[in-house]
Amino acid sequence: MILAVLGLSLPAFTLLHVLLSVVGVAAGLIVMERLLRNRALGLSNTIFLIATILTSAGGFLFPSNGPEFTPGQTLAAISLAVLAVAVVALYVGNLIGAWRWLYVVAALMALYFNVFVGVVQAFTKVGRLRMLAPTRTEPPFALTQGAVLLFFLIVAVIALRRFRPPTA
Repeated sequence: MILAVLGLSLPAFTLLHVLLSVVGVAAGLIVMERLLRNRALGLSNTIFLIATILTSAGGFLFPSNGPEFTPGQTLAAISLAVLAVAVVALYVGNLIGAWRWLYVVAALMALYFNVFVGVVQAFTKVGRLRMLAPTRTEPPFALTQGAVLLFFLIVAVIALRRFRPPTA
């Protein structure tokens, strides 16, 4: 098991994974605010990208019951692909031309995926939420995820219109 090689027990790795996720979401919210206000992305952007990449990659280290990808691993793979676009847009394309909107969309998608998983985990782990949607197919869960998706779509449209980094 890879976790043993890293010297981590499953509970310790889970805690590290959750902490990285929280750091990624917090930094991502700062990045989102900067996109909406057309501000320089700053250090929070680097923290967001690193924490979110580590969180997504870390999802593959959790044990699974078979050779198939779990839904979490599938989302992690998609997230890593989206994050690759964001990194290339930022560090290769320098946010110039189409790279600007590619970065905005990719960064906000990566943040959305992290928040999506956070909502799933909240409905799985928080007693009152679990009672509202024990199988996560009930209307409270669907409405919450729908509201989160709508929020991110609106933010993405606004950020695409407002965020105009200076060109070199």
